[in-house]
Amino acid sequence: MSSYLDFEKSIKQIDDDIATAKIRGDEHAVEILNKNLAKETLKVYKNLNEYQRLQLARHPDRPYALDYVRSLLSDYHEIHGDRAYRDDPAIVCFIGYLDGRQVVVIGEQKGRGTKNKLRRNFGMPHPEGYRKALRVAKMAEKFNLPILFLIDTPGAYPGVGAEERGQSEAIAKNLYEFAYLKTPTIAVVIGEGGSGGALAIGVADRLAMMKNSVFSVISPEGCAAILWNDPSKQEQATKAMKITADDLKKLQLIDDVIDEPINGAHRDKVAAAKALGEYFLTKLEELEKLSVNELIENRMQKILSIGSYVES
Repeated sequence: MSSYLDFEKSIKQIDDDIATAKIRGDEHAVEILNKNLAKETLKVYKNLNEYQRLQLARHPDRPYALDYVRSLLSDYHEIHGDRAYRDDPAIVCFIGYLDGRQVVVIGEQKGRGTKNKLRRNFGMPHPEGYRKALRVAKMAEKFNLPILFLIDTPGAYPGVGAEERGQSEAIAKNLYEFAYLKTPTIAVVIGEGGSGGALAIGVADRLAMMKNSVFSVISPEGCAAILWNDPSKQEQATKAMKITADDLKKLQLIDDVIDEPINGAHRDKVAAAKALGEYFLTKLEELEKLSVNELIENRMQKILSIGSYVES
């Protein structure tokens, strides 16, 4: 059963009418309603504001990392554990074939259903998760395999245990090590890119965002609580923070925006996966023309060029 957001109520009404018409066997009504649905969908999704895009980024039906892995890869195998403490289910790592090319995919997985969400810790990795990601990335480097990072997390887990096991050190080490990887890397924010939890697997040759994803240093609720002592002002904070894909592209903080199906990735997961896969293969072809030294130099220059300042 589909979930509908507040601004999708008109779409839900037409969907319900279509279901009723199908039960009655009224094919003519179904045809008319489908045309109305296409028009209404275009009208609703063409002019989304920042807060509505945030809602889509968090949509419970939105494709997660495992959905993309299953859609894009063939003959794939999961890689477990950090070889130091344990296997963190919030980070998933796979090796497989994408359009005949052997690749490594490292992603953050939120989980569906209460039990799975708890097992995946709602997509909030522990230090061992980031250490697993680094271990697998270094393995990919050893065998000269390109890496696809799939970012989707509210943030790194802030619990006592995570701090005791060196959360900040694990994130910082990933930032450093990924900057110098000797293999092509492409990172895509597929949903929610939260703070250092997202940045820890976001250092790459190309950083892109799905059209209805967000990338932020703090959640809008957290920002509103700090600035106005009122978490309910999250919509105001979302607009002020400039966290949507289009905003970050204008600010030159990301390289590309990947278009989703007009009605969102959650309504057409196959088309969303196809768009992401085509983007990865296109950018990989560009990156493989570079030598290892050029790859690292370009990556470092990209990182160092982020942000600007003016001396008066």
